[in-house]
Amino acid sequence: MIKILGHSNLNDKYNFNIKRKRPEELYESALEYFKNDTLSSYAKSKSIMRTQRKITLRALEIMELKENHCLILDAGCGPGFVAIYLNELGHKTIALDIISDFLNFYDIKGLNPILADMCYPPFQPSIFDAIISISALQWIYKDSNLEKKRLDLIGLFKSFYSILKPNGKAVFQFYPKSKEIMDEIGKIITQNTQFKGKFIIDNPNNPRKRKIYLLTTKGF
Repeated sequence: MIKILGHSNLNDKYNFNIKRKRPEELYESALEYFKNDTLSSYAKSKSIMRTQRKITLRALEIMELKENHCLILDAGCGPGFVAIYLNELGHKTIALDIISDFLNFYDIKGLNPILADMCYPPFQPSIFDAIISISALQWIYKDSNLEKKRLDLIGLFKSFYSILKPNGKAVFQFYPKSKEIMDEIGKIITQNTQFKGKFIIDNPNNPRKRKIYLLTTKGF
C-alpha cells in the first residue's frame, strides 16, 4: 500500500490547480521537447541546477542512507546536475538518460553516462544502493488513459526493484498533474512489485513551493 504523507489540512485534490498545460502534456515525449535551444537553455540554467541540488539533498534526507559512499543511479539525469552533485558528496554515481545531447553537454565521463530508457535500464540485478530521479516521472506517466504509458511505468518499477540491492531505496521527485495520477501510480506499484512506499509532500498548500516525492523501498 502506498501512503500519502503531507499537511493534515490538505484537501482531497491536493490543491492541484494547473491552468496552463505543461511541456509533458504538450509533447509526446522528453525526446521531442528537449531539442536545440530548449535543451541548451535547460542545461545552462543555473537556477535549475541550484533547484536540483536542493531537491537532491532532500531526496537523500528522505532515503536516510546508512552508507556514506553508495552506488546511486541518477535516472533521467538530463545534463547531469544531480549526478555531479552526488559525486561531489562522495557517492559513486551512474548517470542515465534517453537524450544523447544531454549526456554530451558537459564532460561527465567520470559519471559513467549511459544512453538508455530509464523504464528499461540495462543493468544486472541487485547492484544499486539507491536510485534518485528528479523531474522525470511526469514524462513517463502523465495520463491514466494511455495504456503504453502504464506499461512503461510497470516496466520502470519492475526494473528498479530488480536492480536495487535488498533494502535499497528509490526516490522520485516529480510534478503530477492530479491526485488521480498519484493514486494510479500507487496502485501500479502495489499491484506489480513488492515495493513498500509512500508519497511525501513538502509545502503541500503552496503551489509555488510544493514538492512531491515518492519513496519506494525494496525488502529483503
